[in-house]
Amino acid sequence: VQLVESGVGLVQAGGSLRLSCAASGRTFYTMGWFRQAPGNDREFVSSISRGGNNRVYADSLKGRFTISRDYDKYAAYLQMNNLKPEDTAVYYCAVDSSLGATISQLENEYNYWGQGTQVTVSS
Repeated sequence: VQLVESGVGLVQAGGSLRLSCAASGRTFYTMGWFRQAPGNDREFVSSISRGGNNRVYADSLKGRFTISRDYDKYAAYLQMNNLKPEDTAVYYCAVDSSLGATISQLENEYNYWGQGTQVTVSS
């Protein structure tokens, strides 16, 4: 599975940005987003189930970030609103291709990763 991310952006605090992640293979997977800020460990952002009916967010991001998917494009999106400087990070898309996969906040549940895309929020 190859993941292609897009949405590299520099945005001012309070602004919005949408990240996209397109998966190869024309198969639907559980998809997730993680992020890693300089000097920090990678952390969970959000996950969406194969069918799109289950979603989970990091508690600190609820209400500002929204995950969704497009079945025609085999893609997932992360809409980020009211961005803050502390949201600055490299954002990674990930896929859990295992059968019966459900949404998860755990990195080791995901077996394919995108290359990461930089999001910078200026104050």
